[in-house]
Amino acid sequence: MLLPALVLVPLAVLLPGLTHGGGWDLIGAFAAAALTPSLDPLVLGSLLGGLGVTAGMALLGWAGSLLLGLLLGVASSRTVWRTLTGSALPAALIRRLLAIPRAIHELIWGLLLLQLVGLQPAVAVLAIALPFGALVARVLSDLLDALPTANLEALRAAGAPAPAALLTALGPALLPGVLSYGGYRLECALRSATLLGVFGLGGLGTDLKLSLQSLEFRELWSGLWLLLAVMLTLEAGVSLLRRRWLVPGRFVLARRGVGERSREMLLVLAALLPLCALVGRGLGVNPAALLNWQPLPGLGAGDWSATLALPWPALVGGTLQLTALAATLAVGLAPVLLLLAAPNRWARRSLQLFWALGRLWPPPLSALLLLFVLEPGVVTAALALGFHNLGILGRLLLEGAGSTAAAAEEALTCAGSGPRLALLYGRFSGLARPYLAYGAYRADVMLRESVVVGLAGATGLGSQLLESLSSFAWDQLLALVAVYALLTLIGEDLSDRARRRWLASG
Repeated sequence: MLLPALVLVPLAVLLPGLTHGGGWDLIGAFAAAALTPSLDPLVLGSLLGGLGVTAGMALLGWAGSLLLGLLLGVASSRTVWRTLTGSALPAALIRRLLAIPRAIHELIWGLLLLQLVGLQPAVAVLAIALPFGALVARVLSDLLDALPTANLEALRAAGAPAPAALLTALGPALLPGVLSYGGYRLECALRSATLLGVFGLGGLGTDLKLSLQSLEFRELWSGLWLLLAVMLTLEAGVSLLRRRWLVPGRFVLARRGVGERSREMLLVLAALLPLCALVGRGLGVNPAALLNWQPLPGLGAGDWSATLALPWPALVGGTLQLTALAATLAVGLAPVLLLLAAPNRWARRSLQLFWALGRLWPPPLSALLLLFVLEPGVVTAALALGFHNLGILGRLLLEGAGSTAAAAEEALTCAGSGPRLALLYGRFSGLARPYLAYGAYRADVMLRESVVVGLAGATGLGSQLLESLSSFAWDQLLALVAVYALLTLIGEDLSDRARRRWLASG
């Protein structure tokens, strides 16, 4: 798990040739502003309003993705179709169809919908719900197909109807997975809503981008600290509910039975309905407005010869290089940094804050900030994308290390090993395969996210996609989206194979 960090060696060689000296004073001012954020009531009021819009869009998009994911996950489950019809063929067909919306990043969905229906809050909500719903469907169908079917077969043998047998035998067993993954998707929805705002769909992301472009770093950090507070509160709340509902301890078992936990879950789910309705009304979300499509300028007047003449090898190669560099940076740096911070508790606290900032900081803003001191290109884009995913992987590694038994590490410490060696061989050795398996999944996600830093003027397919969208070259846009979808589907298949291999070998 430390081998990917060797990418730092070629980076150390390349970075001096990519730097320029014009923006280091701006980087210093940006860092100093973190300690003195703006407390102007007008600024804070505007930022809180933008934060409310972002949180509302995230909540509605997340709720819509859960509803879509639950319906489509059941519809794409082999177990469900075998029980209902005796054949799993429909499930395979539906899975293949769902791969298309899953492969297209929510930013692309947002920009396409923006051209079709205009600027409105429902665009951001739908842009989150469509790809997230397909992702949730894939996970839930896999969870359903992995559940034991002995109870289901017994109910069917006793004469129970197929729908009732499925709900009774598989519903309760599926609920913990739905709650656990659903909580994680809510955190992702908040980050995606911020990202969509960076590209003009409203909310706090728009305020952050305008503050950065106008070099108002104190206002920028005010928004970042507010967003960090919301994200950490959300993470703590989701973790609390997971522990309360899914991992009950003795106190929970003594004071609250399974029935009471189920009632709490149902009450929370029931409270989401009026909450989503109030948020939708407050944001002015009108689903009916999505049916009023506006004509697209230039549609049907495509020049396919110009599309074929695009530098496809360079575009695809730049995107793959960007993904590989960002993935190795994120996967390799997380354990290295944790090892370096191991002996000092305050260093670990600072590292946790650094990773939290990485999770909430949208990659396009990181790219814009790096452009103050670096030339645009693959390396700059990879640093921005790698920093964001480093925050996600670092949190996962820290949680994994905290949940691993400490006996081996303590034994090594007692035998005279230093804290870093004890952590490396006592905890990391057992975490290596599952960590690398999740790293393979994040590499697949980074391939989809490469469009984000590409749209920020970096390199690869994303930069060309923005140019084609701004010039209404719909033939080029269609070809670029198709290539992106194909690449992400291939990457998804490769990451699945890598995960199965690492987890099976463990």
